[in-house]
Amino acid sequence: MNDALKSLEQGMAGNGLDALLVTDPKHVYYLTGFASNPHERFLGLLLIRGEEPVLIVPALDAEAAHAASSVTTILTHSDTDNPYELLKSRFGGAVPGTLGIEKEHFSVSRYELLSAAVPAGQFSDIGHLLRAMRAKKTPDEVERMKHAAELVEEVLRRGLSHIKSGVTEIELVAELEYLMKKVGASGPSFDTMVLSGPKTALPHGVPGDRVIQQGDLLMFDMGVYAAGYASDITRTFAVGEIDSKLIEIYNTVLAANMAGIAASRAGATFGSVDKAARDVIDAAGYGEYFMHRVGHGLGMDTHEYPSLHGLNEDIIENGNVFTVEPGIYVPGLGGVRIEDDVFITADGPVTLTSYPKELTILHL
Repeated sequence: MNDALKSLEQGMAGNGLDALLVTDPKHVYYLTGFASNPHERFLGLLLIRGEEPVLIVPALDAEAAHAASSVTTILTHSDTDNPYELLKSRFGGAVPGTLGIEKEHFSVSRYELLSAAVPAGQFSDIGHLLRAMRAKKTPDEVERMKHAAELVEEVLRRGLSHIKSGVTEIELVAELEYLMKKVGASGPSFDTMVLSGPKTALPHGVPGDRVIQQGDLLMFDMGVYAAGYASDITRTFAVGEIDSKLIEIYNTVLAANMAGIAASRAGATFGSVDKAARDVIDAAGYGEYFMHRVGHGLGMDTHEYPSLHGLNEDIIENGNVFTVEPGIYVPGLGGVRIEDDVFITADGPVTLTSYPKELTILHL
């Protein structure tokens, strides 16, 4: 049994769980090393206290599961089987007092099928156990995330060469997502965002057919998956000479980004990171134009625990990885966001992203 499964088994005892069932494919991968997309088919990792774990996979994934999974007991089901009967058979007629499930992942229909087959006395959520485990990254996980950051930065470097007269936002998106595959990434970790001019004032704007123009701000928010882990970076550029007000906004956001990273230390609260960045923007008179949290956890998901908002009093720990991404968005004028991926160590914060942050002027 690997370290992650041992940790989860310890959590079972501490939470009074007789058994637990993991069904989110990302968590199955995290715990076993087997990655798949089962679509509508059932995939589950079953742990019964005191017994070896069991992985249940669709029959068409059997060979891949045996090759990749650290769990050696693997059961399969065909498209005509009822996989919940496999679960029922593992309990040998006994009914668990408390069965842990991922309530955020389990649909109502699947819950009804499960409870009919395994009528446990109580179904308890195990989301907090998995969230706590995933929040502290192992050295291997950090290396994967560092690699994902390196790949997306290479994509950005190459992508900038496609900025020329007449190019549109959506054309740049197409080039960037093509380059992601070309450099070796699995694909984008979220919808690639390229915004220009006044559209940069939209924190979650949608790239379209707007042509990049002289005097624009040009914002790239993008990430890739590599070996199951995500990167997430935002950089904002100037296209030719830009308004002096936009330069002031850029420098303010850069100072806020650096302040947020400096505040990212073990023992501090997640909320204090938001405050450190927000104080810089407030002091410059742009507080009303920074309307989102300063960051979010990063790992197998682009957005995971923790949420770095001002009211989060949870404590930062060594091994946490999260983004620091302050922004200022002035309607009708434009916006700037600068985002880095930050890894917490005993020696302080380490940025996994390293693309230069000084204001860079691009030329059409």
